[in-house]
Amino acid sequence: MTYLTFLAAFLLSGIAAYYSILGLALIFAGAFWPVVFMGSALEFSKLVTASWLYRNWKTAPKLLKTYLTFAVVILMLITSMGIFGFLAKSHIDSTLDAGANTVELKTLNQQQKIAEERLNYLLARAKDPSTASNRLDKQIQDTQKELTAINKQRLPLLKESNKLVADVGPIKYVADIFFGDGEGALDKAVRLVIMLIMLVFDPLAVLLLIAGNISMKKLEETQPVKKTWNKFFKKEPVPDDMVEIEKENIATVEENMVSNPPKKRGFPNRRSKIETKYDYNAELAFREKESK
Repeated sequence: MTYLTFLAAFLLSGIAAYYSILGLALIFAGAFWPVVFMGSALEFSKLVTASWLYRNWKTAPKLLKTYLTFAVVILMLITSMGIFGFLAKSHIDSTLDAGANTVELKTLNQQQKIAEERLNYLLARAKDPSTASNRLDKQIQDTQKELTAINKQRLPLLKESNKLVADVGPIKYVADIFFGDGEGALDKAVRLVIMLIMLVFDPLAVLLLIAGNISMKKLEETQPVKKTWNKFFKKEPVPDDMVEIEKENIATVEENMVSNPPKKRGFPNRRSKIETKYDYNAELAFREKESK
């Protein structure tokens, strides 16, 4: 579970960093690559700082803890601002064509309405024998052709408009629930969703990183890490009472052993006779009791 926590934290942090860096680069479009490098360094430093703060919270100086905590909070706000900019721009780009499409449809609808009113007027005059003429008939035909051309222009725009409505259908339902069907309701709903994403995106990544450190610390306390360097290099550990000698130096050691044999140590040979002397005339010497 510890590794899954770290994996989720790094995954969220990576995606949040990607969105944030692109969002900041769009805000400062004049210095795209410098902003990308700066944002990458800040995102990496934020994760390291959060992890270091948890590990050294009790021993770190108070002033250092205060500044680093403040820096992490500010970096989280910057990341959230970059995410907001990235998502907002993507929404604007998706609705830009829809806005232009809507304006063109409104213009065609107005032209259609004017042409229909003129056609109705001309038809009313054509019914009156006193005003009927060939010129009037020609005007009626021209107006009908104009209406046909307007309908042909409206047809692809209506299809595109329906497609855009289908694309923003879910967010449109959210807008209808919270803001009604008024002007600007869709934009308000989009901003609400982006704000909710900001609240749980980067903060969740940082908290998951801290949670992973908590799990790792508990694991280290219950199962201390053993030094396994000798095993890693496939080398048997050398006992404390032995000296390790390189293979190339064995011949030299043997020559020294022959020329300077080691002195024997230990107890003397038990089989050898040891002469002992005892002074019976000493003041406190033990004497056998003389028999009477």
